[in-house]
Amino acid sequence: PAQLNLNRGGESAATPQQRTVQRAEEKVGRNDPCPCGSGKKYKKCHGT
Repeated sequence: PAQLNLNRGGESAATPQQRTVQRAEEKVGRNDPCPCGSGKKYKKCHGT
């Protein structure tokens, strides 16, 4: 059991920690223009 805690970073299951991930930029929609400036839709340009 002590080895398991070491492999998992020593975090206890009784105290879960939540992390909030925030994007620096707004997510591009598939039908929005591609941010590369090509004029194509994102899904046809860099969204593959």
